[in-house]
Parts: sequence; C-alpha cells; structure tokens
Amino acid sequence: MLRTVADQPTLWEAILPEELRRLPVELARVDALLDDPVFFAPFVPFFDPRIGRPSTPMETYLRLMFLKFRYRLGFESLCREVSDSITWRQFCRIGIDQPVPHSTTLMKLTTRCGSAAVDGLNEALLAKAVEAKVLRCTRIRVDTTVVPANVSYPTDSGLLAKAVNRIAATGRRIRAAGGATRTKVRDRSRAAGRRAHDLNAKLRTRSAAAKDEALQVVRRKNAELADLAETTAVEAERLLANAKRAVRKARAEAAKLKAAGGCDAAAGRRRGRLVRAVDDLGELLDATRAIVEQTRQRLAGTMPDGATRKVSLHDPDARPIAKGRLGKPVEFGPLGPGL
Repeated sequence: MLRTVADQPTLWEAILPEELRRLPVELARVDALLDDPVFFAPFVPFFDPRIGRPSTPMETYLRLMFLKFRYRLGFESLCREVSDSITWRQFCRIGIDQPVPHSTTLMKLTTRCGSAAVDGLNEALLAKAVEAKVLRCTRIRVDTTVVPANVSYPTDSGLLAKAVNRIAATGRRIRAAGGATRTKVRDRSRAAGRRAHDLNAKLRTRSAAAKDEALQVVRRKNAELADLAETTAVEAERLLANAKRAVRKARAEAAKLKAAGGCDAAAGRRRGRLVRAVDDLGELLDATRAIVEQTRQRLAGTMPDGATRKVSLHDPDARPIAKGRLGKPVEFGPLGPGL
C-alpha cells in the first residue's frame, strides 16, 4: 500500500534548538520543491491503494535518493550517514526516535519502480521548471553514440547538384522578398541535373571493358559539377552582399517608422522572410564551398577527413561514421563525445 507522507513531527523534534531544525540552503530549496504532490504520481501504478503493508513514505524515499545521488553514496553508506545526522533526518522527514529505512528496502523500492518512475519524475521536474520559467522547453535531439541522420546516402555529385538547385531557389526567395531584385544569378539546376544523371548512368555500367571508360567519365563529370557549383556560389556571393544591404536598409526604414509612431505589418513580414532567406543562403554557400573542396580532394586522389566531411546540406552536423555492421558498414549522424 502506497504511503506518500511520513508521520507528523513528534515532541522530540519540537524541542530541538532552532539551529538544529534549520536546513542548509540547498537542502531547504530541494525540500520545498519535493513537497509538491506531483512527484508522488509516478509511484502510484506500482502499489495497491488499499491492500498490503504500508510502504516507505514516498517523500522520505525521494529525499533519500536525492542524498544518494547528490553525494554519490551507496545504499548502506546512505542509511548510515542519515542515521548519524540530525539535519539529514530532518530533511528526509525521519524522526529522531524512528529507524531509518533499511538499505535492502531502498534497493527493492528502486528495483520495483524502475526507469518508468524515473521518467515520470523527470517529466514532472521539467514541467515545474518550465512553469517557473527557469528554462524554455524546446525540442532537441540528444545522442550518446550515433543517432542516424535523416539523409539519403550521400555522394559528392548528388550534393553538388542539390547545392546548385538550392542556391537558385534561395535566390528566388530573396528577390521575392524584395532584396537584390536587380542582381542576376543564373539558374544552373538543369545543367547540374544533366551531369549528375550522366554520371549515375555510367556508374551502372557492368561490363569490365567499359569500366575504365566509365571511371574517366565519372571523374570528368564530378569535376564539371564542382566547377558549376563554384561558379554558382561566386555569383550568389554578389547576390548575398546586395541582399544584406537591402536588409540593413529595411531595418533602418522600420526604425524610422517606429520612431514616428507608425507600424507596417506587411513590411515587417516581408523583412522577416528576407532575413531568413539571407541567413539560409549564407549557410548554403559555406556548405557548398566545403563540398567543392572535398570533391577536388577526391579527384586529386586524397580522401577527405571523415570528421570534417560534409554529407548533407540540411544537417550540418552529420558525419560518416563507420560502425562495422554487415548491412550498414557506414552510418551518418552527429559525432558524439566518445567517437
């Protein structure tokens, strides 16, 4: 049967001096936080509400576990230290005349509730932190080894063709938002797509006699794609510079309008689209230059370093990671701290 709170303080606690009943600052803050009944809810599914021997009070168990992990104690040493400390007894809601729960009892409770209760406690703590505006809750991707990135199997030729296509599309977004409307950037998407198609067709050659010829074609098409992407990036640099000037001008006009007490919502939305497109183009050009450089290294017979090799345009942290599996010898994802 689940018990959430311990017995009321006895006369022995009431006659203790104020200095002994006062908790340290850290323990006082944790004590106030753990008083919230929301931290008892994760333990409810593991106990019958009416039948069975009463459990260790959950408020006592939670505080004991905090001391255990805060000070890196084992179960036996934790029980021993709490028994010998009046302050820790006060924090754990254990009376002076009451026994400290046995170490095996704490072990059984921890095993019984397991990771499900821990997950529930973490969710409750996160909700309270967000409610108190201690942190902002946003979606993040966390990995300890490898979280496979959502990228198709990358090739330098495919990345170069995609880069040319995306540069042209981002340039259109900038001009549609009113930035650098007179700066021309030639759309080379069809030329890049045609070369990538020819390259892939040669890679499917199966006859041994034609493999040497196919390899030469592949190298030539890769070089042409690299030149095409580099030329497109150079043209896009001028577009980016002019668009940044347009952003500064739009911000100056918005500041003047605001100082005069006016507001133009449509201009603000258009300026926001322009700023996002300019930022996207800057990141895209950096990635394109890196892919062009690693393609030229491959054509020169040098293998690029896997820790810095670009394998995706939309996921800058993705890297090739050799895991040694038979089905997937190489996976793609962000490098963890142990890799």
